[in-house]
Amino acid sequence: MADQIKKSANKVPIGQKVAFGLGMLANQMFPAMIGIFTVVLVEKLGFSGFLLGLTYFIPKFYDALFDLIMGYVSDNTKSKWGRRRQYVLAGAIILGISFALMWQLYAENGVTYNFWYFLVVSLIFYSGLTIFSIPYVAMGYEMSDDFHERTNIMATSQLIGQLAWVVAPWFWVIMADQSLFPSSDVAVRTLAVYVAIGCAILAAIPAFFIPSKSTLHENYSPIDLKGILGSFGEIKEGLKASVEIKPFRKICIATFLIFNAFQTTAGFSYFIIKYYLFKGNEEGFGLWPTLFGSVGAIITTVAVIPIVARMSKLMGKKKAFLVSQGISIVGYILLYLLFVPGKPYLFLFALPFFSFGIGSLFTLMMSMTSDVIDIDELNTGKRREGSLGAIYWWMVKFGTAVAGLLSGMILSLVAFQSNAATQTDETMFWLRIFFVGIPILGTLTAIWTMKNYDVDEAKAREVRDLLEKRKAPKPSGYGANNVLEGMNLAGLSRAQLQQKFPQYYFPTVDDTHIESIKTEFSTVFKAGMSGICFSVFTEKQFPGDFITEEQIRKRLEVLKPHTQWIRVFSSTHGHENIPKIAKEMGFKILMGAWIGKDETENQQEIQSLIQLIKEGNVDIAAVGNEVLFRGDQNEETLLGYIEQVKNQTLNVPVTYIDVYYEIINHPKLISASDIILINCYPFWEGASIEHAGMYLQEMYHQTQKIAGGKEIIIAETGWPSKGEAVQHAEPSPEHLMRYYIEAQKWASKEQINLFYFSSFDESWKIHYEGWAGTSWGLWDANEKFKF
Repeated sequence: MADQIKKSANKVPIGQKVAFGLGMLANQMFPAMIGIFTVVLVEKLGFSGFLLGLTYFIPKFYDALFDLIMGYVSDNTKSKWGRRRQYVLAGAIILGISFALMWQLYAENGVTYNFWYFLVVSLIFYSGLTIFSIPYVAMGYEMSDDFHERTNIMATSQLIGQLAWVVAPWFWVIMADQSLFPSSDVAVRTLAVYVAIGCAILAAIPAFFIPSKSTLHENYSPIDLKGILGSFGEIKEGLKASVEIKPFRKICIATFLIFNAFQTTAGFSYFIIKYYLFKGNEEGFGLWPTLFGSVGAIITTVAVIPIVARMSKLMGKKKAFLVSQGISIVGYILLYLLFVPGKPYLFLFALPFFSFGIGSLFTLMMSMTSDVIDIDELNTGKRREGSLGAIYWWMVKFGTAVAGLLSGMILSLVAFQSNAATQTDETMFWLRIFFVGIPILGTLTAIWTMKNYDVDEAKAREVRDLLEKRKAPKPSGYGANNVLEGMNLAGLSRAQLQQKFPQYYFPTVDDTHIESIKTEFSTVFKAGMSGICFSVFTEKQFPGDFITEEQIRKRLEVLKPHTQWIRVFSSTHGHENIPKIAKEMGFKILMGAWIGKDETENQQEIQSLIQLIKEGNVDIAAVGNEVLFRGDQNEETLLGYIEQVKNQTLNVPVTYIDVYYEIINHPKLISASDIILINCYPFWEGASIEHAGMYLQEMYHQTQKIAGGKEIIIAETGWPSKGEAVQHAEPSPEHLMRYYIEAQKWASKEQINLFYFSSFDESWKIHYEGWAGTSWGLWDANEKFKF
């Protein structure tokens, strides 16, 4: 299997992997040190279990909400530095300053003051964490599109990031050393400053050493006040779309269960070692909490992460996850058995098994999320590393907030006494039960959740191939710019173009300001159009779905004031009801039979079209649309279909529709067609909006040369209002309006019948043409006029 799968050349330099890893070291060092320093809140500053829970829950809950907004902001940032780097740097600075200030707590100020001071500064700290971490994590998702390289990137970052958990526990030893500090609260106030400076520097490194391309000219949503306020709707839709991606939903749920079950009880290890293994005796105990954290982190760094990365390549990410989490359950059971009073060294034997849980979690899950981001792009047309990363980390952080609250509740439930020299046997029994029981339950549930996860290497590569195919330039007989080959258009103003190329019509369009374009568009639109392509599918409908008479009538009522002709693409699955309804409303009908690869379905379409013609509800019959372009049938088969319709009908022109160059290259189809219908898309050939009118006219004139005097109708032409650019062709509402003005004015002047594409936006096209494919309508998918 591995030999059959093509390797990607998209390998990331080791220097960039290390730079990303150093950012992860900061990203993990901050929370690791919070976990260490938090002991002071209970033991020296008198915070109750309830207050301790609140200091976890409130900032984390706020952080989780802010993540979603930051994901939107980062994804839509236009900057010469790209979408991420400036936020990573700003976040690093905020983190450093706020972390140092957060721990300047004095017992003499009282519990109430210290609680509110810590809470307020924590909110500032977590704001900085979000500003840093959401763009930072998105950087990692963007670094490679290779299935295994993504795991390598995340493994490297986790390898370096795990050093935080190796180093952090030793601060317990430093804090307890009275030759250095008179008390642990004094130690925390001092050490926090050094930690803040070091971590802020580490956090800033990715901003300087991971390259990003400029996004100044990208078609992103605005980040002004109106855009930010409007982003909540997009965030809501993003959440909805993300939750609908089943693999992503599984990843989020599994991470939530494992990590936050671990977080709920992780801090209990300190209390179990101190009050169960050492019965509250300070002498000799201080090194063992350090060893618990440090040895586990060392094992994770030097053994677990490399092993898991290797397992992922050999057996796939899902199996590697399931095996790793199964091993961690063994570790939790061993921890319960090997916490033996008087023999603290025994628990060290459980750590290699225990470390597989968290050690494998983010290495695999972040790599899996990168794969899911591709699926999201395939579904939505948007590249949303920041938004999906924010949703993923929102799950983590919201769960951590709940975990902090639960930790405090459990301490209260087991009657843990702050500032007490010892704890009761009953308290320690239940604390040990919760310490292993909650993570085991969470891990088992996560394993059940992930057992049917279905994104393997083959599927991930299939998605990448579809994305690459979608982004590739559309095939054209002339190629981009070739329809105007030999003409030097670069740098010429509209007046210069008109002077140099008098054979083309250049309608007057005041494009100096968007409001002028809107005014001109409104005037031309109100004058009506000769025809429009009738896009009948509503949201969540796809070709092949049955359309109802109700939705037909609803949409035709919208179009009725603006055109006489409608074009319909199919004659089955409810489309056969359109001609009768449309005739009742006064429309003329260009009716199509959809021709694909399946002969049975093709005959159903043709027979339905023939019946509609006989009923007198069709004015022009089109046998197939872009069949040659798609490669579904050959010319001889199409000629047979056209003859079949002609032999069974009278008094209705019968024709075939395709892109202009396919018509030009197949003269037999021109001879067989009563009139010539062509699809013309300057956008798909990469024409700039300044030259799009010339492209359209040249496409028509090239066809006219070989049409033999037959009437030529433009069956499709238009411009998308948003989506991905194609060379010089940029989608936007402004460009759609400009193209509409030019196309309609030229067609009116030359008395050419033109069907504008399209009436309503079509979400189903996201899978075939990207975001641009969904946005060709003059009305949106909810029948709301877009201009």
